[in-house]
Amino acid sequence: MKKQELIHLHGLLAEVGNYYEQRENEDIPLDEYEELGVRPTSIHKSKTDHKAAVFALAGGITSTMHGEETEDAVPASAD
Repeated sequence: MKKQELIHLHGLLAEVGNYYEQRENEDIPLDEYEELGVRPTSIHKSKTDHKAAVFALAGGITSTMHGEETEDAVPASAD
């Protein structure tokens, strides 16, 4: 994947994360992503930096969504 394509993917994932946070009114824990200091607008950063940011961002989004699925799948106790 070219650097420009990776930056585009990075921007799209950032939008997905923002949309999810607004829709669910819940923050996605992105500590690993924040520590990298690479944003979609950081075009001067290397391809490797953007790749790490994409993986960190995608991991944060999917783990939050997976936690939500798990909570929804737990049946309520019949008391």
